[in-house]
This record gives sequence, structure tokens and C-alpha cells, in this order.
Amino acid sequence: MSYTKISICCITYNHESYIRKCIDGFIMQKTDFLFDVLIHDDASTDKTADIIREYEAKYPDIVKPIYQKENQYSQGIRPINKFNFERSNAKYIAMCEGDDYWTDPYKLQKQVDFLEENGDCSLCFHASKHINTNNPDKFHVHHPKIIPTDYKFEMKHVILGGGGFMATNSMVFLKEHIMERPEWMDKVPIGDLPLMLLLASKGKIGYVDDVMSVYRIMSSSTSWGASMQNQNRAKKHHYAILKMWSDFDNWTNRKYHKYVLKKMLKNRWNHQKSSIKYILKSLINKS
Repeated sequence: MSYTKISICCITYNHESYIRKCIDGFIMQKTDFLFDVLIHDDASTDKTADIIREYEAKYPDIVKPIYQKENQYSQGIRPINKFNFERSNAKYIAMCEGDDYWTDPYKLQKQVDFLEENGDCSLCFHASKHINTNNPDKFHVHHPKIIPTDYKFEMKHVILGGGGFMATNSMVFLKEHIMERPEWMDKVPIGDLPLMLLLASKGKIGYVDDVMSVYRIMSSSTSWGASMQNQNRAKKHHYAILKMWSDFDNWTNRKYHKYVLKKMLKNRWNHQKSSIKYILKSLINKS
């Protein structure tokens, strides 16, 4: 108990309606090691920062926020979580954004134990519950369709699964593996998938088959899902992701090329289907 073993890294922006539940999920963790909560509030314009200050005052040894005066994301600074990663002194990192939350008080203990017992793994994730914020009764449990007998996945699973392979709030990983980031990662408009790919290049990916977190879908007008409703933005995002796959392929010396190519073709097909649906919807609305 002499040092902080894991840092919980949380980025938040205008999550006034959700941040209490998020931080409560951190504080309730029952562990035989110390942990801290590194929150980065990206200049919220609602009462998110005020709520965080309440927890900071109540748990000064655990809750350690950064309150930005100017929004860093809008200035093109990526990844936002680097502010938390760089100030962590822990061996492990856990992640959860301010509009999501954890449901199992033993989540951290289970995942750290798994990683401690399986030195060939660089990352551990678990099943999660995905809910629609506008309709909480509408949800599904997200977990791999096929689970290896040793509960360990490899790079091909991350590539083919993409960003949806695991919930970001289910990830726990060794900090040492992310301190040196390849250049291609800093050119991508998303943070979770590149992080998964980097970690998968460092070792196997462990899995705990317990539902221990909730991921909110469309929690705000500024969420990623909401932003993709804009057709021009979706198109720009699509080509940026294709560029990411190409750069990643070169970085790995085309070691996983057949999986990357399959994923790129799937991305193109999904984008084309989305574009066709958008055009048909526009025509119907005009008629």
C-alpha cells in the first residue's frame, strides 16, 4: 500500500448530468492497492467542474483534477487523455469518460489481478452494458462473440473488431506501453482504437467475462455519435480512418496486412451504405 498502483484517467466536458455517477463508480472500488483519479475537465461550460470540486474537497488524496480554462479539444490537441497519462505515477492505467460509469466495485481488483498473473498481456478489458441515453430501457450487453479458452485475444481481433471491439471504459493497461507513441497515432481523430492497436502490438489482450461498466450512447449533442450525424464530418472522419489503417499497416511492416485490408474494405462498404441512406432520406424529406 506504499504507492499508487493504478491511475483512473477520466476526460470530461459538459457532463453535468453524468459526472457524479461516473466518479461514484471510481470511489466505490474495493482494492488491496492504492489508486488515484486523474480527471481532466476540458473547460466545461456547465456545472461539471463545480461537481468535480466537491469530490476533490472530499477525497483530496484520490481525486486530482485539471481544470482547463480553454477547451483543448477544439484547439486540435490530441489525445486529450495525454494530460492525465503524463502525470500518472502508477504502473497501470484505467479509463472512463465522464458520461460513462462503472458498476462493479471489484472491477479494478479483478483486472489488475489478471494482468499481474498474465505477464504476456499488455491490456485487459471486460464485458459492458451499452445503453441509449434517450431511452435507458434500450440496451445491450457488449462482449466478444467468440471467447478463446485462455481468455486472451490478439492483434487480429482488434483490427477486425475496430473501435467497437471493447468499451473504452473497460480498459486497464500497463502505462509503460503508451509513453512512446508512434507518429501515426497523433494524426487520427479518435483516441480509443489507436490506443488498442498500440497495446495489442505490445502483448496479448486479456478478457474478464463480467459486465462491469456502462457505456452511454448519444449522451450529448457533442458526443462522437452525434457528430457523425453530420454527413460532411462523417465523410472526413471516414477518410481519416482509412489513412490511419494505411499508416498503421506501414508501421507494422504489413505484418497484419490481410486483416487491415479486410477492415478497410469493410469500412468503405459501411461508409457507402451510410451515404446511400442519407441521400434516400433527403429525397424522401423533400418529396
